[in-house]
Formats: sequence, structure tokens, C-alpha cells
Amino acid sequence: MTWDPDRDVLACEHCQTTLQVPRAEGLIVERPLEEGLAVARGLGVQTRSMRCARCGATIQLSGSTTSTDCVFCGSSQVLDQTANRMALRPESIVPLEFGRDKAEAAVRKWLAGLWLRPNALKQSARFQAQGVYLPYWTYDARVHSDWSADAGHYYYVTEVVPVMVNGKLQMQSRQVRKIRWVPAWGKRDDVYDDVIVHASKGVAEELIARLGGFDTKALVPYRPEYLAGWRAEEYERDLEAGWQHAKEHIVRTQSSRCGADVPGDTQRNLKVDNTIEDVRWKHILLPLWVMTYRHAGRDFRVLINGQSARVQGQAPLSRPKVVLLVLAILTLVGLIVAFAK
Repeated sequence: MTWDPDRDVLACEHCQTTLQVPRAEGLIVERPLEEGLAVARGLGVQTRSMRCARCGATIQLSGSTTSTDCVFCGSSQVLDQTANRMALRPESIVPLEFGRDKAEAAVRKWLAGLWLRPNALKQSARFQAQGVYLPYWTYDARVHSDWSADAGHYYYVTEVVPVMVNGKLQMQSRQVRKIRWVPAWGKRDDVYDDVIVHASKGVAEELIARLGGFDTKALVPYRPEYLAGWRAEEYERDLEAGWQHAKEHIVRTQSSRCGADVPGDTQRNLKVDNTIEDVRWKHILLPLWVMTYRHAGRDFRVLINGQSARVQGQAPLSRPKVVLLVLAILTLVGLIVAFAK
């Protein structure tokens, strides 16, 4: 049986039997950071592991599922390897919200809205879509910050300065801005919930950001059934490295927030001392559709956010349309120059 995201069930494609996958059961656990070595390992379901020799991504395939190319970069340099049973088990998951049909429809709508693309692309593209779960960490923390800075307050004085007017030197008065610096200090307390850290090697973090991110409020407790018939990438950034990344984000954010607390018109020498406590984490899986389509003998890859259906990807340019656009721009510039004369 494989999981059907459209019907929210496990389904057998041979006998049409279905089995409900309850989303409301269980509890999403957030663990103290020091418990990183004491949690369940593996995905709780029989898997095979494939590693791409080009991009380095490691994909877990359920049961008898096979793969001859990389779901992310398209390389055929994929190698069977022993599944990493020591990988931390996900605490929760955002299941794929829709199936292949909606994913393909989202890509067709995206293609239809692109400029300078071949008209034939809208009808001729043939899609091959694969659903995959990407690994992430989330971190919660309480932060106390003590800050100090020099607060600058603007004031203005009148000064008389020499100015050349019609070739003659004249003395004129003007307002000159000055800054009065005074010491300032303060403190603040903040709570961070679900600072999300990308742990994938198959998809660049910048590209995921362009897909619009994910709503972690939709997380449900992890169940192995959600992976039946689908792929899941193993995390490459581990728990500790993920926390260092999250901590850097927290420190930058606290510096910005403390800077906003400094009174006056400007500031200098801002110093922030942070105390970070009650750090908790969870390992989660988030959904993505990776789609390849072929046009004019070339393959193009597209990513679809498995929660929001937002699309990012590659598409060919139409040379005739590009040439017409350049000619139109040159014509417009020529008309502007002609009228200017």
C-alpha cells in the first residue's frame, strides 16, 4: 500500500483497498537539546538508501521502490548503500497536501504565466513528478538580553559660512545638525518558537526560501505510513550543526531588537549580552514535489511546495520573442531620441 495525499489514506493500486491514516493521534514532541542522543532512530519503516555522487543528497526509498536517477539534480550517478539506521527519527511531519494531478496543474499554470517562453511549451510539456520529504530541524528557546549603547540625539545650531553668489563672496547662515551622545542601557526577554533550519543537501536553502517556506502549525505527529511509496531525504546538517545555525539567527535577531530599543535618533557601540535557556528541538519532514519535463529534446526541473503549491523552476526561452522584445526596446529608444531633438 502507498499513501495517497489526495484522499489522506493508504491505498492499494491493485485491489483498491484503503486504510485511513489518522492525523490527530499522538503528540508532537519537542525535546531538550541535551536529549539529542536518547531518541528513536531510523524512519520506523523498511527503507533502501540511495546516495547521489553528484549533489551528495541521500534519499530513503520505502520498501521495494527503486530509483535510477537523483530526484534533485537528475544525475544517474546514484549508488545503493546501507540505510543509516542511526539517523534521528522525525518527531513530526507536514504530509504532502495534494497528489500528482494538482502538482502538474500548478506547473502548467506557472508556465502559462511566464513571459518570453515558447507557445508550444504549454501543450507539449510532458511531466514526471516525484514526491519527496525534506529534512528540517526546529528550535525553541527563551532569551534574556542585556544591552548597552551610545544613544545619539540630534540638535541643530546656526553657523555663518562663506558662500559664492554670482561670483561674489557672501556670508550666509545655515542650520547644521549635531549629535549629543549619552550612554543608554536596557534589557529584554524574548521567546523563540520553531526557528526552522534547513538540513537538506539536495535542495539549496535559497531556492527553498523562494518557494515561500512552510507553515509549521500544520505539523502532525510522524507516522511511517506517510512515507509509504514516497521518498525522504536524510539530513546532512546534524542536530548540533542545526542548533549553531539557529543560534546565529537568534543572536542576529536579538541584536536588531535591542538596537530598536535604544532611544534617540541614532546609535553607536551597541553591545548585547544574551543568555539562551530552555532550548528544545524537533526533527521534522516537509513536503516537496520535484518535477521534470521535457521540451525540444531538453530536460527542465521544477520544484513545487508540497503544502502551498508555489512553483519555482527552469523554463526555456523563446528566441523569436526575445529578438522581438529587443527590437521593440530599440525602436522605443529611437523614437524618444528623435522627439527629444
